[in-house]
Amino acid sequence: MEWSIIGINFFYAALGVVLMFLSYKAFDKLSPKINFEDELKKGNIAVSIFIAALFIAIAIIIGGSLN
Repeated sequence: MEWSIIGINFFYAALGVVLMFLSYKAFDKLSPKINFEDELKKGNIAVSIFIAALFIAIAIIIGGSLN
C-alpha cells in the first residue's frame, strides 16, 4: 500500500467537493430569480430533485475530468 496514492486520492476527493460547491454557487448566481434555500425550506420537492440532478451531473463531469 503506497501512501502517496492514498494522499492523491484524498486530494482529488477534496478537490471534487470544492469544485462541486463552486459549481453550485455559480449556478445559484446565474439564476437570481429562484431562491433555492427558501424553496427547500418550503418543502418544494421539484427543487430538491432538480438540485440532486444538478449535483449528479456536476459530479459526473468533475469525475471525468479528474480521471
